[in-house]
Amino acid sequence: MDKGIKYTDTFQFGVEADWLADLVCQGKKTATTSGHIFYELENEELPQVGQYSIVLNSQNQPVAIIEVQSVEVLPMNEVTEDFTLAEGEGDYQYWWDAHVHFFTPLLQQYDLQFSPNLLVVCERFKKVFP
Repeated sequence: MDKGIKYTDTFQFGVEADWLADLVCQGKKTATTSGHIFYELENEELPQVGQYSIVLNSQNQPVAIIEVQSVEVLPMNEVTEDFTLAEGEGDYQYWWDAHVHFFTPLLQQYDLQFSPNLLVVCERFKKVFP
């Protein structure tokens, strides 16, 4: 019976899947940032409010289920400190450096360059299991 629940694929967070999944499980990570251009290049839909996802660890084992609470697309250099802190990984400068380091090689695979006004998808979520 469909109760209007929207599901998406399972996924790992970033390049440090175990650490980030653990932050989700602890309730410290309640947000994530992804590059908008990658949704376009890979012809994927943006996350939707109310969508559920299964978070995997580095061994592709499910460790949590999250529900998307909000989705906003904006230039990376306009992301607020409040949002970056909700990612649970460190302060604003850590967030900025980590995302530049993460996005730059991915963009290069498509012959694109990083720019401070790169559009990003800012997702807030809540852990619903465990």
